[in-house]
Amino acid sequence: MKKVMLVFGTRPEAIKMCPLVNELKSRKNIETIVCVTGQHRQMLDQVLGAFGVVPDYDLSIMKQGQTLFDITTNILNSIKEVLETVSPDVVLVHGDTSTTFVTALACFYLQIPVGHVEAGLRTYDIYSPYPEEFNRQAVGIISKYNFAPTERSKDNLVREGKAVDSIFVTGNTAIDALKTTVREDYTHPELEWAKDSRLIMITAHRRENLGEPMHSMFRAIRRVM
Repeated sequence: MKKVMLVFGTRPEAIKMCPLVNELKSRKNIETIVCVTGQHRQMLDQVLGAFGVVPDYDLSIMKQGQTLFDITTNILNSIKEVLETVSPDVVLVHGDTSTTFVTALACFYLQIPVGHVEAGLRTYDIYSPYPEEFNRQAVGIISKYNFAPTERSKDNLVREGKAVDSIFVTGNTAIDALKTTVREDYTHPELEWAKDSRLIMITAHRRENLGEPMHSMFRAIRRVM
């Protein structure tokens, strides 16, 4: 039986990794181990509860005012013991967070294969987004298996020298999360005024999108509607 360990620590990671956790747990030939770092504490716990995922290991690294130095050193020191205890056949990480980068680095030090979910996204400016662009490029060097959401992401990896047979175009696991959550009834007092109208829900992320990028997003939505 293969041991597959999944490590994540933020709400966006959890949203996209929980469907994968549940799918792997349904496979009888796979032992699935979940480790969370707690990089986002309360928001992470909300998502875990929504998907019914209970971590096997929780590093609980979050503290008030934590810096990138704190996150990096705390995860690196904590994840080593977990990896040595579990001895997984492969570790799956997601995207571009500090949790993802540091876990991949620890796996490299211990010579444990890494699978990178949402691989190949690039801006090629390591300071935009910061530090995420550096994180995902660094993980791309380490990863043995690369799960790209799009053909464009695959092309980026091929140009960087990744073997074609190490890249799998899988789509974005956020869609798998949506297929789960859309089945749940959702009500909120703030939505009562719009119950007889068409309702558009927009979520936007990252401080880099404030200002003109956000205005551009709204203009595009208005044109579509």
